[in-house]
Parts: sequence; structure tokens; C-alpha cells
Amino acid sequence: MRRKLANAGAHLALTLLCLVWLAPFALLVLQSFRGESGGQVAYAIPKEWTLENYRFLLRDESGFLRWYANTLTIALFCAAIQTVLVLSVAYAFSRLRFRGRRLMMNMVLVLGMFPGFLTMIVLYYLLKLLGLTQSGAVPGLILIYTASSGLGYYIAKGFFDTIPRALDESARIDGANRFQVFWRIIMPLAKPIVIYTVLMAFMAPWGDYVFASYVAFGDPQGYNVAVGLYRWVNTTDYQGYFTRFCAGGVLVALPVTALFMALQRYYVEGVTGGAVKG
Repeated sequence: MRRKLANAGAHLALTLLCLVWLAPFALLVLQSFRGESGGQVAYAIPKEWTLENYRFLLRDESGFLRWYANTLTIALFCAAIQTVLVLSVAYAFSRLRFRGRRLMMNMVLVLGMFPGFLTMIVLYYLLKLLGLTQSGAVPGLILIYTASSGLGYYIAKGFFDTIPRALDESARIDGANRFQVFWRIIMPLAKPIVIYTVLMAFMAPWGDYVFASYVAFGDPQGYNVAVGLYRWVNTTDYQGYFTRFCAGGVLVALPVTALFMALQRYYVEGVTGGAVKG
């Protein structure tokens, strides 16, 4: 009886937490269909329903499609490049033994303690010299997001450490080189951590605002969706753009939410499998 009450209390608490977590998104969706003019209102359910806010996003004058394409381009390139770099570094530190390995791992750990904001001014002037700001912000952001991605190898290395080294040795005896061991032996067994790495690399730049606004300021051609939507609610026509902002937020959140829900099982396996000491 005591266990049943404890389980019921735990489920009730989790249900309440879920409702609290979902409430802002539900309000965002409801407001995106609101047809009444004005900004924030004191009621949740719209008195007049409309799809005009979503239709506005599909028009060229809104700029939303351009911002969405910029964000998708950045996220896809980052997902591909970061996955290759992270898994390569993690495999090297997990499987290879070379002079200076421990020193390099310690240096990477120390460097990771410094916040990226410390380098924002230097990075901006470097990108400006290369012509990768404002209208050229998309390749500039891809370069910055992927440049130091190898520093985040810890979870992938922990996962690789759980794979028996005897498999590597057997493949090496059969004549396989290091790349063949990595690609044909380790990768098929490391599906959870591969998907986890891809998912994290894709989601990180999707909602970035601070650095994206810093690099692309003043030029809508280089905005991502976070910067573009913020410009809407930071104008003198805040009342007119609020519901459009909500509609844009829904369209931005849906793909990432669907992707995360579809790959959630692999995400959990990757985190738990990589959370070991190595």
C-alpha cells in the first residue's frame, strides 16, 4: 500500500511538472492562431481564429523563409562537420596511446572551462577581415560553431571506452587498418552516440541568438530565425508582430521537437553509455 501511494505521488508530481513545462508551448500555439490585433492579451484561447499569421510567414516580404533557410543550412553543416570531428577525436583519445595524450586531454579540459563570450570580440574582427559578417554571416557562423567542436569529445570517448578493445585487436590481426576498424567495427556498435552527437550538433546552432546577432547585425540577409524573430518584437510595431512571432516560434520548434522525440531513445542510450570514467 505504501509503495502504491509513493508511486501515485511520484506520477502526480511528474504530471504536474509536465503540464508546467508544456504550458508555455501550448500558449504559444494558441496565440499563433489568434486573429485579434494587439500584443499580449489576458486570455489564452483566441476569440477569433485565423491562419493569416502563418500565411504571412510564407510571403517573401516577411523574410522568414530566408532566415529559416539560413538556420537550416547552418544546422546541417554543423551536424555533419561536428560529428566527424567529435567522433574522430573521441576515437583517438579512447583507442590510441601516444606521448602527450594525457597532457592534451587535460589541456582540452582546462580550455573548455573558459566561456566562449570571452572571444566574441576577437572572433568578430577575425570574421570581419574575412568578409564573413552581416550578409556573409552564414559561412562565418558555420566556421565558428565547428572550429572548436572537437573539444566536446568527452561523452563520445566514454561510450567508445565501453566497447571491448578485443574487437579492435581481432580486426587488426585480420589485416584491417585503423580507419577500417573505426568505420566497420566501432561505428556500427556506436549508433547511439553517433545519433546523440548529430542531434546535439544540429540543435546547438538552431536557437542561437547572442553570437548570431553579433555577427549578422543590421543585415537581414544574414539573420537566422532567432535573430529575425527577435527583430519583429523589438520594433515599434510590436503589437502587430506579436502573433506572427508566435507563429514563427511554432514553425521553428516543430522540426526540432519531432527530431528529438524520434531519436530520444538513442539520445538516452548515448548519454548513459558515455557517462563512464575513461
